[in-house]
Amino acid sequence: VQLQASGGGLVQAGGSLRLSCEVSGRTFIWYTMGWFRQAPGKEREFVAAIKWNATTDYAESVKGRFSISRDSAKKTIYLQMNSLKFEDTAVYYCAVDTSRVPIRFGARSYYYWGQGTLVTVSS
Repeated sequence: VQLQASGGGLVQAGGSLRLSCEVSGRTFIWYTMGWFRQAPGKEREFVAAIKWNATTDYAESVKGRFSISRDSAKKTIYLQMNSLKFEDTAVYYCAVDTSRVPIRFGARSYYYWGQGTLVTVSS
């Protein structure tokens, strides 16, 4: 299984970016695909996730600003990020949890990871 994240870049505060994560290889019936982020000197933290049944969940810090979606035919998930803030600056990773459980927020629950894409928000 390979995950390819893209879409990061430099944006001014208040702007928008859309991240993409394409999955190739093995197909899972039950899964959660999530976005995490890691800022310099900080631990990796949960951002958003979407389950195989389209259930979604978000970190409190991004609710109302970020939106996760998927295109099953393209095996791709997206993270639409609006009203970006300086504190959203981080490397963003997509990941897959293959368990048939509710959305989990811990990075250790996710087995497959993409390489990360850098989002820099200038203040």
